[in-house]
Amino acid sequence: MNKVLLVDDEKRMLDLLELYLRPHNFECTKALGAKEALSYIEKTVFDIILLDIMMPEMNGWELCEEIRRFTDVPIIMVTAREQKEDIIKGLKLGADDYITKPINEGELLARMEALLRRLKPSNQIYISGLLWDEERFELSYRKKIIKLTPKEFALIGYLMKNPNRVFSREHLIELIWGHESETEGRTVDSHVRNLRDKMRKTGFPIDEFLTTVWGIGYKWIKSNS
Repeated sequence: MNKVLLVDDEKRMLDLLELYLRPHNFECTKALGAKEALSYIEKTVFDIILLDIMMPEMNGWELCEEIRRFTDVPIIMVTAREQKEDIIKGLKLGADDYITKPINEGELLARMEALLRRLKPSNQIYISGLLWDEERFELSYRKKIIKLTPKEFALIGYLMKNPNRVFSREHLIELIWGHESETEGRTVDSHVRNLRDKMRKTGFPIDEFLTTVWGIGYKWIKSNS
């Protein structure tokens, strides 16, 4: 099931979009405006975002720009105006596609499914000689396998797939151990410490990538290499 964040300042539109999408294997989270949307994005990893342009306080363009500061999640801009300058502006700010109101249900689904297929994360991530391979359940550096536990493998995978995003210890526990787990923050710290030790032994410069955000958690720094 794909997780979609719906952002609009009209509750009626949010309810209508949810009505369209729910029968098609989409788990919908509805945000009334930019502030609420950002609060959800800080806590949840979404597969795609539908973002209305014309909103008070912070419009869709501004919110799109803010979202792009910390995640590459696919974004479809929703606009009531089919003006080329609006479309171009949205694409330049990091949106992946757009759709105009009134929304055609079939077109919306087709655009979302096409975007998810095209931008679906690879089951492999390669960074500076480090290869995370989900299918083989392997992490290697310059073709040398780094032996990890299942939890360590999942942990490094979440961080590598979401560069520059800060994950709190609580969020990592929920993602990897489950929300009903009694795991504590120091268990996350222990797993991160083990990961760092194992990766340092291979020669990978782990401290340049995996950083501690004091008092909060951890993040993987995006590299241009």
